[in-house]
Amino acid sequence: MSAPDLQTLLTELQRRLAEAHAGGGEKRQAKLRDQGKMTARERVAGLLDPGKPSLEIGALAAAGMYEEHGGAPSAGVVVVLGYIRGRQCLVVANDPTVKAGAWFPMTGKKNLRAQEIALENRLPILYLVDSAGVYLPLQDEIFPDKEHFGRIFRNNAQLSSLGVPQLAAIMGSCVAGGAYLPIMSDEALIVEGTGSIFLAGSYLVKAAIGEDIDNETLGGAHTHSAISGVVDYTVPNDAAALQRLRDLVDKMGERPKAGWDRVEALSPARSQEDFLARVPSDGKPYKMRELLEGIIDSNSWLEYKADYGKTLLTGYARIDGWAVGVVANERQVVKSGKGEMQIGGVIYSDSADKAARFIANCNQKKIPLVFFQDVTGFMVGSRSEHGGIIKDGAKMVNAVANSVVPKFTVIVGNSYGAGNYAMCGKAYDPRLIVAWPTAKLAVMGGEQAAKVLLQIEKSRTDQAANPEAEKALYDKIRSRYDAQTTPYYAAARLWVDAVIDPADTRLWLSMGLEMSNNAPLERAYNPGVLQV
Repeated sequence: MSAPDLQTLLTELQRRLAEAHAGGGEKRQAKLRDQGKMTARERVAGLLDPGKPSLEIGALAAAGMYEEHGGAPSAGVVVVLGYIRGRQCLVVANDPTVKAGAWFPMTGKKNLRAQEIALENRLPILYLVDSAGVYLPLQDEIFPDKEHFGRIFRNNAQLSSLGVPQLAAIMGSCVAGGAYLPIMSDEALIVEGTGSIFLAGSYLVKAAIGEDIDNETLGGAHTHSAISGVVDYTVPNDAAALQRLRDLVDKMGERPKAGWDRVEALSPARSQEDFLARVPSDGKPYKMRELLEGIIDSNSWLEYKADYGKTLLTGYARIDGWAVGVVANERQVVKSGKGEMQIGGVIYSDSADKAARFIANCNQKKIPLVFFQDVTGFMVGSRSEHGGIIKDGAKMVNAVANSVVPKFTVIVGNSYGAGNYAMCGKAYDPRLIVAWPTAKLAVMGGEQAAKVLLQIEKSRTDQAANPEAEKALYDKIRSRYDAQTTPYYAAARLWVDAVIDPADTRLWLSMGLEMSNNAPLERAYNPGVLQV
């Protein structure tokens, strides 16, 4: 079966995004509006500056997960990076059409990712709260651990101590432990009639202490603005809440910047049409240099060690005027009995050595790093082992791990094994990490993995004695493995922040660089002990 072309891949991406954006469906959205509420995405749109660009993070989170519980599109929460009164902010909005905004395990992970972005980039974060609290059937997967629900409130406190502004609007239910999130924010407002906040609702209060009380009296707008003093502002409806938040952001003072270099932007050398025609769909060969020419500013490329370690491209460039250091895998053309063919992104000792040195230079010069991944891993075999590939690979991984300038990652094609780590995969703290629809993430390629797993299965079953049964077993293993390598499988689990149209890569990187400029460096680059 031939590989799909880019337009087919983009059509599939749009279909999946449309499913996620539908949330709990039209009926639940209509019910929400009957209550005088906006949907989660309507609230976000009403809060952000009209006409300004925005980026949705984790739109495909939890896709294909929790199906036995009815599903959780976008993990029941919308996270968007955008502008409010001209200031870049992060917005987190519960989607009450998805199980009344209840928290699934992936909801917690997505909220923690949003707070991580705010922490790393000193970015104001606004919470639009409308949630029934933890989804009880899965409470054991979200309640007690370090990266579970309670970490949210720890992060509230950490953000506050670092001076990162947090604003919250209580626009619906805010129950139990979830009540702490808005009240641990710097300022909180509540919507009359629809907003409520309490540690235990009226039914639980009745069961626990025998008190008869309605929810509005227990924890409605009047109670918490006039009696308890828990909230700071009361507003009549959703639209007024959004306007109040915009007015509060408008009064925020300027903060120190990191000082990344930026000049007037130039358009890329390649047109968007030409660039997209070179994206590696259909299994066709491509050149990473030509892809970069459709993303970076024209005439900005300054290559570092161009004639050394040629399976990695390293160089200085600009993206929308921002100075960056680029580390990108380059495919090799090799000759075999079947003619010439491309092999993707093998990292050799010389390439790893070059990258480690370049990363150190970027840290020395305060230049953010951008990684473009199409990597199958480090080179193996006796020649590489005797040449010290483990040592040189460790040097590159060390440089990436200890880098103090912001890192951004775009997964163009393969992202396999230790190559994912060395090229700044999710475990290495990229400020943003996105994948194209052409991406694949796994320990190794599907064919190689299927052959290894087949050998294991053959040792355990008699099926493999029959060639037809062996092929059926191989196809079953290959199909399962391939399904787990897709960018959508990764996005559902937040291994990447988004699957994006390659045409949007420049926007994601530019807004990400602007975001990172809010956080001055707090320490110098120190790579630690290296095997030189």
